[in-house]
Amino acid sequence: MDILVIDDEKSIRDATIIALEAEDHYAEAVDSGDVALLRMKEEAFDMAFLDLRLGDEDGLDVLKEIRKRFPQVAVVVFTAYATVDTAVKAIQLGALDYLEKPFTPDQLRGLLARAEKQRRMSDRIEELEITVSNQSPDPRFESTDPAMQEIYNVLFRAAATPASILILGESGTGKSVVARAIHERSHLSSKPFVTVHCPSLSKELLESELFGHVKGSFTGAVKDKWGKVHAANGGTLFLDEIGELPLDIQPKLLRLLQEREYERVGENKTRQADVRIIAATNRNLKQDVKDGEFREDLYYRLNVITAEMPPLRSRPEDLSKFAEEFFEFFTKQTGRKISGFSKSAEARLMGYSWPGNVRELRNALERAVILATGDQIQPEDLPAPTGSVNGDSDDSDGLHIGADATLEELEEEHLRRVLSRTSSLQEAATVLGIDQATLYRKRKKLGLK
Repeated sequence: MDILVIDDEKSIRDATIIALEAEDHYAEAVDSGDVALLRMKEEAFDMAFLDLRLGDEDGLDVLKEIRKRFPQVAVVVFTAYATVDTAVKAIQLGALDYLEKPFTPDQLRGLLARAEKQRRMSDRIEELEITVSNQSPDPRFESTDPAMQEIYNVLFRAAATPASILILGESGTGKSVVARAIHERSHLSSKPFVTVHCPSLSKELLESELFGHVKGSFTGAVKDKWGKVHAANGGTLFLDEIGELPLDIQPKLLRLLQEREYERVGENKTRQADVRIIAATNRNLKQDVKDGEFREDLYYRLNVITAEMPPLRSRPEDLSKFAEEFFEFFTKQTGRKISGFSKSAEARLMGYSWPGNVRELRNALERAVILATGDQIQPEDLPAPTGSVNGDSDDSDGLHIGADATLEELEEEHLRRVLSRTSSLQEAATVLGIDQATLYRKRKKLGLK
């Protein structure tokens, strides 16, 4: 955790920092409540140790301000002048706990353990809130397609083991969803599930994001930072789109997998990490190994249990069930009185190739339910069959290259399709060959999600 020590005695500040760093936490100290509030505004701290006597300041007043302005920070008050009244008052004002000085290392460890447990519970609640806010039906892990069902069976049998798992498949096939399901079915389900999206950062920032860094190790490193490996310790580290992991970082990941060891950027101290690795990619890693873009030893170390998620177009019965579930979910959510799909809409639904897979289907059905003008979903409410680059299409009414449409209409349709099948603005911007700021402006102008 990132911890701020607030005490007006230098000896106490120094001793507390040494004790906290011995437990592998980042700690820094200030000598007044005003400076503490300023640092909390500048940096996100997980916890604060607050002395109740800060010269002319009343620590309880500082506690009130912290709880008011930074409620996410867990505060432990400590003092050499402990009384039952002050302890009760501090707890009533929102302090996590109360520690009498001088304290022993065991007392500190016990208190930190309680604080970390509370933080994990808060993180879990936040994850559940994010899941609910995604506004999608609960994921299904049953399939009428025998090959798909066998993939689920293999992955969930492997969930109870510490084996590394590699999930392959096109964008939008549900790799990240099944990765979380593996974690939730494993012996690590009560531990952290931490995601790193490999293409989202530069090499330097990605290395820091993974392993952490020490203050001054590069421009902008204004304080020590723990990385995602530390955050996932004891749980699961999910490396999304691992095929984009830079070659320079791959040996460090291999070391983590083989020896459970790593070092923060700019630090020579070797640290231990007990993490289970699940990785996913839409790239052909075998070909990347042949082309020298991915390390062969890392590939085989990841490739203990492998499963390839098939595209939605190869599972027509699953496609139909997904469409029904999304339709029912969004009609209920929006309150639209729509009875179902017309026959021609069903034909288009099943005839479309769904290059963005389940993600694109979900977005398309939400859009169709919102924009439908009749009591049924019609073909024009759904994506048109994809035409060839020469403008050939089996649906003359759909938007395609060469159709009777303005450039603005074609651009909107193309943007919509790319956004529906990509997992982030950065990925979509890369596909479109524009920067994220330009994509953001275009999306906002056209009212796209």
